[in-house]
Amino acid sequence: MVNEKTAITDFNMDFFSLKGKNAIVTGGNSGLGQGFALALAKAGANIFAVSIMDDNEETKKLIENEGVKYHLMIADITEEGACKKIADKCVEVFGKIDILMNNAGICICEEDVTRFDRLKWDKMIHINLTSAFELSHEVAKYMIPQKSGKIISTCSLFSYLGGQWSPAYSASKHGIVGFTKAYCDELAQFNIQVNGIAPGYFATEITQQTRSNPEANQKVLNHIPVNRWGNVQDLMGAMVFLASDASNYINGTVINVDGGYLVR
Repeated sequence: MVNEKTAITDFNMDFFSLKGKNAIVTGGNSGLGQGFALALAKAGANIFAVSIMDDNEETKKLIENEGVKYHLMIADITEEGACKKIADKCVEVFGKIDILMNNAGICICEEDVTRFDRLKWDKMIHINLTSAFELSHEVAKYMIPQKSGKIISTCSLFSYLGGQWSPAYSASKHGIVGFTKAYCDELAQFNIQVNGIAPGYFATEITQQTRSNPEANQKVLNHIPVNRWGNVQDLMGAMVFLASDASNYINGTVINVDGGYLVR
């Protein structure tokens, strides 16, 4: 039987520390992924970033300034065998994998739904959903024997909404939520937590066009109770929390970081 008084008194802020942990972050050297990687580094984790892009020296500097290790692997996660190579390389470089952040994703929009063809659909589903499964599958092979691990995926408001102009984006993000629940059910017995983070509308390069249009910008703000766009810093606390021991009894859950968008 659990001694509840002891459990309460044993809790301390070290539960939020990631010191000595190793984290894979896909899409980790730019955009929201860079913020996720930096949050993990600030909490003490070594960062194994995966990107299809060339090296970003800014990310390397930001991470290493936190006194942790940084390794970037250039890889296309949709290529056959790439996810196994990523997991194996992380173990080769850092010794083990404690955290996986499935962040890589794309959004292709097409105003005319009849022009949103199979090629666009397949590309988005593969990058946003199938690759998250494949990498989680490979990482789980390392986490199960060590009986610990955190698998976290970037979801979206469109994990819950229809989303005009990009049916594959909405479908893939709905799929990530289903995958999160399914893998929680499979891996919880091994002390592995599988959760998601769903960002709302964030001020990034991707949303610049909307934010620069006064009418479109106001339409978004009218739907957000806090009346502002999110910034990358708003996501960093949720990232550290889900990656840390402070969230060990949270499993199969998605944390919405949306300024209250979904309540309206």
